[in-house]
Amino acid sequence: MDQHFDVVVIGSGPAGEGAAMMAAKHHRKVAVVERFDDVGGGCTHWGTIPSKALRHAVKTLQDARNNPFLRHCASQVKVTFPQLLSTADQVIESQVRMRQRFYDRNGVPVFRGQASFVDAHTVQVTPRVDTPLRLTADYVVIATGSRPYRPPGLDFSHPRVRDSDTVLQCDETPFAVTIYGAGVIGCEYASIFLNMGAKVTLVNTQDRLLSFLDDEIAEALSYHLRDQGCVIRHNEQFEGLEARERDVLLLLKSGRKIKSNLLLWANGRTGNTDGMNLEALGIVPNQRGQLAVNEHYQTVVPHIFAVGDVTGPPALASAAYQQGGHAGLFLVDPSTPARGAELIPSGIYTIPEISSVGRTERELQQAGIPYEIGHTSFKTLARAQMTEQRVGMLKLLFHAETLEVLGVHCFGDNASEIVHIGQMVMGSRDINNLRHFINTTFNYPTMAEAYRIAAYNGLNRLV
Repeated sequence: MDQHFDVVVIGSGPAGEGAAMMAAKHHRKVAVVERFDDVGGGCTHWGTIPSKALRHAVKTLQDARNNPFLRHCASQVKVTFPQLLSTADQVIESQVRMRQRFYDRNGVPVFRGQASFVDAHTVQVTPRVDTPLRLTADYVVIATGSRPYRPPGLDFSHPRVRDSDTVLQCDETPFAVTIYGAGVIGCEYASIFLNMGAKVTLVNTQDRLLSFLDDEIAEALSYHLRDQGCVIRHNEQFEGLEARERDVLLLLKSGRKIKSNLLLWANGRTGNTDGMNLEALGIVPNQRGQLAVNEHYQTVVPHIFAVGDVTGPPALASAAYQQGGHAGLFLVDPSTPARGAELIPSGIYTIPEISSVGRTERELQQAGIPYEIGHTSFKTLARAQMTEQRVGMLKLLFHAETLEVLGVHCFGDNASEIVHIGQMVMGSRDINNLRHFINTTFNYPTMAEAYRIAAYNGLNRLV
């Protein structure tokens, strides 16, 4: 017999969790379908959590080696890539237990198996061993996430050819790594391998790194990657690959050949929409498996929503959770206004970190908005001097006449934390909000006082 629910959510990553929890909190009968054994999605198991835990382990080791008191001891420590990866296991287990409790406490059953549509209101769940079952629902939320794009003809079964999922299964420490694709994932792994002591070549298909960033921040990242020994090749295109027993040879259309122990393919992602029978409902994914949605995350079938990475950019776990929450609220209350996207922060976990919210200089120039810049170098902050994390800066962009903060851009240790102060002030929608940073008393010494210094720096530039 079919089981009926008000809402069926397909996928238990951040987007699916956001939708399920919001609908359940509004007393809707909700079910979640998850094709893997544990909840959490790719974010928890082979994406955000393990890669950031790996980054933290690598950075901790590198900081110890740079510390004058610990340098001698730390230099004697030999740590392998698998050992560094193992630090993520406990975090993953804790996250799974916590997220499973969310579903249990809110009375949301989780059905394990592959989901596919029988019709617009019926989802079949096919477990790996048990008999398939069917769930009917008034609303369905697709939150199936994405996976690394794999171009045809590239043999990912070869142990020296990896993507951002399978690189976390490497059983040896590479001496030299080639990363094809210099987006967020490529730059993050370049930082990780560089700080492990590997030789890294970062192949970029564009003419600059991370073009969506403020130019000054992107240039700072390029400088520090090169300063750490990274070789960056811009405007290159893939031609072929020779995967051999002891190394791989990447062939580029320019004629360049790059030899390394490991190739990490980090060029794009694909939405997880295959095998769901969406086309029978008139929902047709694009070439990358992504689904088109409106401002409320409805597909062309209004009672079927899609949220998170399966819809494409911004492909952030934080944004995915908010998208899922909005869909869950909208299906309860259709008068819910659309969410704005202008204050979603980006967090890039290179070493050092990058985080931004709001507009860039280039965007303000193109829009003809009069603006000024407030700037702080981390090396001037007492807290940065104490912690030996002197690399970095905070940059405030604000309206030259109203003093409204239009953009916050941060490069340096804990940038993904620091940016939230600026985000909250921008969200206040108070004109003249640059003065919030001057009128606020910040603890001393902290990294947060960078806002006060940057605000004064910007005011001093005004005519």
